[in-house]
Amino acid sequence: MKKIVVQWENGWSRVALLENGRLAEFYLEGPDENERAGNIYKGRVVNVLPGMEAAFVDIGLGKNAFLYRDELLPPFSDDPDGPKPPIQDLVRVGQELLVQVKKETQGGKGARVTTRFSFPGRWMVYMPGADHTAISRKIEAPIERQRLKAWGEHVRKDHDGMIIRTAAAGHQEETLEKEWNLLHDLWAAALSKSQTLPVPCLIYRDLDLIPRLVRDLFTDQIDELVINDKALGRHIIALLDGMAPGLSAKIHIYRGAIPLFEAYPVQSELERAFKRKIPLDCGGHLVVDKTEAMTVIDVNTGGFTGKDDLEDTVFRTNLEAAAEIVRLLRLRDIGGMIVVDFIDMKLEQHRHEVRAVMEQHAEADRSKPQLIGWTKLGLFEITRTKRRQTLEGRFYETCVVCGGLGRMPTALLRGNGDTSSKDRDREQ
Repeated sequence: MKKIVVQWENGWSRVALLENGRLAEFYLEGPDENERAGNIYKGRVVNVLPGMEAAFVDIGLGKNAFLYRDELLPPFSDDPDGPKPPIQDLVRVGQELLVQVKKETQGGKGARVTTRFSFPGRWMVYMPGADHTAISRKIEAPIERQRLKAWGEHVRKDHDGMIIRTAAAGHQEETLEKEWNLLHDLWAAALSKSQTLPVPCLIYRDLDLIPRLVRDLFTDQIDELVINDKALGRHIIALLDGMAPGLSAKIHIYRGAIPLFEAYPVQSELERAFKRKIPLDCGGHLVVDKTEAMTVIDVNTGGFTGKDDLEDTVFRTNLEAAAEIVRLLRLRDIGGMIVVDFIDMKLEQHRHEVRAVMEQHAEADRSKPQLIGWTKLGLFEITRTKRRQTLEGRFYETCVVCGGLGRMPTALLRGNGDTSSKDRDREQ
């Protein structure tokens, strides 16, 4: 059972995806802000760094954007063993360049940008210059894959490329071609606009939060979309008329007296999921700590003592923790390197089963986390990419007293406190 719950109030958009009654994803956008991932800018190269094979590009956002060499090469051209031209052969200081934001500005780092442009639609992603047709791996039927592949190769031209999304399975070619033409026209309009506007400037803006999530999340697999605003509900229905009119019947306007996010388990789930110590149903708990380099998650049995032997207690705790950890990575949008310290297990079979649970739950994550596996120290390594700003940074602010350390310095550290009795005895 999957539901999308949309709360719109005073210009704030909040969207929650619930799976089997549990909060799986959460999105937030204010009245004066827009996510920049997906936007296209006309920028100017301000610095080329041969030692890093990267360049900095001024796109008018205050902090210069970061452009890796690989993001300048054509899509689907990566050969890990093949030679690549140096960055200074691809761009030069002062050069004007169209780039698309791939990853939002985070902390003191500027946005990550690319010249591998993509225009996502409901049925496909249009990629100018890609010269390739790819089919979603989730479309498993061989005949359907062949049909969509043949259609893609027939309709694309001039080195255009596309990724046909899972939602396209079973849809008529006329419907797909209509969206293909729309996305192609968006790119043509962006190119035309870039010819006349100064540097730096915004060339193309992706959809706002709610229309974007309706496009990307509201599929046949969603059982219901609940929204608290009647006018916005009509707007969503109008959007679906051009994309998937059959889904309009799944939209319901919430009219209950209890606030929407309290009627559905959104607010309570958010408060629980963003704590440092997160309880597990079995009685164990997780401890989540974030550093500059990585996120570290510790698994503890806590009050769970089990009924059989120690190995069974540890295994059952780790199994529940494995599923919860993958859900938290997705919900909190934790990116970068993640290290999980599961409770030590003696049996190798138990390790395989814990990993299998993580793989199963990771299938639902659109960011596709990479489960690296167990280290020699018995830690489990994961990497995960993210595009948007972290929710944690918006829900919490750094304490002005402790500076985010979570502890206060004692008098000993400040150098003006009394010493212990042992120290005094030693000094005498």
